[in-house]
Amino acid sequence: MDELGINGAPPKRSQRTTNSRHAFPRFPNLVQTLELKRPDQVWVADITYIRLRREFVYLAVLMDVFTRSIRGWHLGRDLDQNLTLVALERALAVTVPTIHHSDQGVQYAATAYVQRLQGLGVTLSMATIGEASENGFAERLIRTIKEEEVYLSDYQDFADALRQIARFLDDVYNIKRIHSALGYLTPREFEEQWREERQLATTTLT
Repeated sequence: MDELGINGAPPKRSQRTTNSRHAFPRFPNLVQTLELKRPDQVWVADITYIRLRREFVYLAVLMDVFTRSIRGWHLGRDLDQNLTLVALERALAVTVPTIHHSDQGVQYAATAYVQRLQGLGVTLSMATIGEASENGFAERLIRTIKEEEVYLSDYQDFADALRQIARFLDDVYNIKRIHSALGYLTPREFEEQWREERQLATTTLT
């Protein structure tokens, strides 16, 4: 078959990152028709896998929907609760959202994750099982990371992947990458502009 060129293509290796079969509490989707008015009104969260030469690694990210700014992320070797908790703690070191929205994966429904958010007064929201579009902002973020960084890179090992992904998320995506939805500003520029305009409006009123 090799000589005749009729070998089938080997199946692509992939990993499933969402396990919605669990006994933890579920939360309704609160953001589907919500009007976004300010930064940190809604954070969205998601997980994706990244294939290295010898292993799969996993990336958890949290993004502020209003500014498209990545608030926190973590790259890990294991698809466990620590993956999302570390990303969450990094994000919470910056600020706290009003609503946290995700899929119904076990990492986001687990007790430690939910209690950490609820302890800060954060409202939880989840997409319906099987409805990826209900977490569309996070899905688009993951697609951007894959298309503009992961698929264009040949990571040598975990350390190399961590270094290059950190550069993309922290230095490129948040600071240099423009977004049409933000009026062709970067997330940082858009947020700074919004805060300056808010401060000016407040000063004018007083």
